[in-house]
Amino acid sequence: MHSSPLLEIGGLTIDLSTFFVIIVAAIITFIVARLGVRNLSVENPSKMQNFMEWLVEFVHNTIASTMPLKKAKAFVSLGLTLIMFIFISNVLGLPFAVVTGHTEPVEFMGMPIVSEDAIQEGQAKGHEGAEVLWWKSPTADLSVTMGLAAIVFVLVHYLGLTRNTKHYLKHYLEPYPIFFPLNLIKTIFQPVTLGLRLFANIFAGEILIATIIMAGAFGIPLLAVWQGFSIFVGAIQAFLFTILTMVYISQASVHEEGH
Repeated sequence: MHSSPLLEIGGLTIDLSTFFVIIVAAIITFIVARLGVRNLSVENPSKMQNFMEWLVEFVHNTIASTMPLKKAKAFVSLGLTLIMFIFISNVLGLPFAVVTGHTEPVEFMGMPIVSEDAIQEGQAKGHEGAEVLWWKSPTADLSVTMGLAAIVFVLVHYLGLTRNTKHYLKHYLEPYPIFFPLNLIKTIFQPVTLGLRLFANIFAGEILIATIIMAGAFGIPLLAVWQGFSIFVGAIQAFLFTILTMVYISQASVHEEGH
């Protein structure tokens, strides 16, 4: 495994490879969304407009499958942002990996990002020094996927408490009050499974790609096939994260009389 460029600020350790690519993913997401609504036309829509209309309809229908249609519209923007950002993040690490070798410590703004320990660790693995990975899918980092899951967790329970207070609190005691501990554990583990599922699939894919690359020219055909499959996996994982988010929001904040 390669080392990561780590920057410590105020007791926090920041993985610069993840930090930089998150920014790239956010910029690409914004650009795609902006291009999709530029020069809108009813008579002669562009291919980008057609794609964006299809994506909006797909996300709207996905959300509508988890809650009443009249309430789904309010969450379309959230769903679009999640599915676009996560998919783009999932596939950013596929085209290439930027790896540099270092036999001396490296500093950024006067602070070390490649330490002597990383160099010694690389030498122990048979390298000349530290092999530092500067580019990877952000969602191959557990801190990123758990951060996304934590944001969803806060949003879900905020909506439950503010929009559906009585039924939100009541569900912790259903079907009987004795089930309160189990319902609480289920609630706590929802974001854990949400973040771990996304991380495990993307991280495993990138590990396999790195392994195939080590095979040299013999691995090129398999690499092409696997990268194509990884795009499919990235799309599925973005969809699953989005639809599960909407399911959790629906369970917490949407209550229809008689249900």
